[in-house]
Amino acid sequence: MGATLTGFNPEFVQRWDRQMQVSFYRWRGPIAPPSEVVILAIDEDSLNQGNLAAKAPDRYPELAPLYRFPWQRQAYGQAISRLLAAGARSVSVDILLTSPSSYGNKDDLALRQSLEKAGGRVVLAAAHEYSGSDGGLQHHLVKPNPLFLGSSRLGLINFFPDVDGRIYHLANNYGDRVLRPLGLEALPSFADATLQAAQLPPTQYGEIFYYGGRNTFPYVPFWQVIDNKNWEFHRKNGTFQDKIVLIGATADSLQDFKRTPFSERMPGVEVHANAIATLLRGLALWPLVPDPGLRGVFVFLGVGAIAIVLLRWKNPLWQCANAGAIALGWIAVTYICFHASGMILPILVPAIALTLYGITALAVGILREQLERLRLYNTLGRYVAEPIVNEILNRHADDFRSLVKGRKVKAAILFSDIRSFTTFSLTREPEEVVEQLNVYLEAMVEAILAEGGTLDKFIGDAVMAEFGSPISYGEKENTLRAVRAALGMRKALVQLQQEWREQGKEILFNGIGIHYGEVIAGDIGSSKRREFAVIGDTVNVASRIEGLTGKLSVDILISEALYEWVRDEIEVVEMGLHSLKGRGDNKIKLYSVVGLKAGDRQLYRQMREALRQYLDFRQRSDRASG
Repeated sequence: MGATLTGFNPEFVQRWDRQMQVSFYRWRGPIAPPSEVVILAIDEDSLNQGNLAAKAPDRYPELAPLYRFPWQRQAYGQAISRLLAAGARSVSVDILLTSPSSYGNKDDLALRQSLEKAGGRVVLAAAHEYSGSDGGLQHHLVKPNPLFLGSSRLGLINFFPDVDGRIYHLANNYGDRVLRPLGLEALPSFADATLQAAQLPPTQYGEIFYYGGRNTFPYVPFWQVIDNKNWEFHRKNGTFQDKIVLIGATADSLQDFKRTPFSERMPGVEVHANAIATLLRGLALWPLVPDPGLRGVFVFLGVGAIAIVLLRWKNPLWQCANAGAIALGWIAVTYICFHASGMILPILVPAIALTLYGITALAVGILREQLERLRLYNTLGRYVAEPIVNEILNRHADDFRSLVKGRKVKAAILFSDIRSFTTFSLTREPEEVVEQLNVYLEAMVEAILAEGGTLDKFIGDAVMAEFGSPISYGEKENTLRAVRAALGMRKALVQLQQEWREQGKEILFNGIGIHYGEVIAGDIGSSKRREFAVIGDTVNVASRIEGLTGKLSVDILISEALYEWVRDEIEVVEMGLHSLKGRGDNKIKLYSVVGLKAGDRQLYRQMREALRQYLDFRQRSDRASG
């Protein structure tokens, strides 16, 4: 977008950059201009002095040419003669002296005589003007009175206003760009003609380097050159020695003002002073890439390269902060280039593009994080209770991605399986099997979630859960919660068995095995199906322990690794050392859980007796079928 805007260069983009250049000038502030340029100002003081002199002509006879405005042209002739005699290099008059003088031909001849003595060191103003008519615009080249043409140089006082109405460009090529295509004489600009008159040829095209606002260049009131006493002071002090002198209007009442980056009302003569000083010092400003299309490519490559660098920061907040910092840095670089080397770079569009990149990266990052949290919430919500899910996400607000990517944790792993479920499912209708299985699983899951466990998966009729992942309450608490969950499952199963007896349904029994150790936890699966799970040897051991419950005729078996954490909290029956499938000669000590200490043993005895009867019945049935 930044490259497109820069390449097409619409007016609002031009206005943005011009406004930034205005800010650049005003941030820098005024600086000292070249001492060679002096303005002889037709100011309010000079106008007032002429009015006062007119009231006392006997006291101020030398000011007679200034009694009323427009002044007599001999006043300009007298000033030109005195300035050049005092060592001025050239004199440029920023006043259109077009029609014959209202004071008579003698007045014009007096000025002409001074111009002839100047030897080509005087520049008079000419202007390109146009007016509207039924036939369209009529263009005119306004020149001084023909009496003055052979004895002085001419300079165009026109400038190129920009889109914001301010003057930025030097007018060196005004004649070639504007006048010649209209069939008019291509006169040099006022600044060019002035430097030629001072025998200092211009060297550059580009934009004006402004030294400051109004009154940055030295002003000398015009009347002081005509007044004999004041003139003697300036002559002795060398005020105009080797100076380029510009005569022009600065009085507010004369309304000769231009809009510039430094000022809304800068006298036109001081705009010319800035243009002349720019050429004098070779400080014209110029765009690094003049062609808008190539500027668009420049912005595309520049912003694109910076964006690629920003992608190295994965944290969207850092991307946004760095993008904002680089955007400010870009403005700082363009400011430095603007003032240090006169190079004009695209300013605001690249800075806005970088800022928008940062905001977009932050917004996308936040959205991605929220979607990831929602996905993790939905994923965990299938395995743990909602309060636990919220606690997980809140507790891990800064690093919850680690829950997804995988980490090593210590957890208690619980496996539960229904006894002889295959036989049960083969002798029942599918609808009956599914219905009773769902009722059973609902009760088991409730017991697990009630203790803050994580439901890992269903494996047919088997249930796998873990305590300590994805959230841990401490090793002792995790193991104790696992035992309490197993006891809760025992209690829930006893209640279900009573209901099934009353309903005349098959009575189901289960075995529960629990082991404690290190596992790898994470969001595991493919792009189409994923689930939060744990893997590792601890999982395999827990599964093998559950498989021994039938052989040992108990419903809850725990490993020694888990028992060491909860020995002070529970009552057990030691079951000795046992080999586990797939682990060779390595044996593991197992314990059958009776219940919590100081708890009721009735439930344990009830389940043990019922389980013994069930297993005896199954053995007899198996022998009969065999």
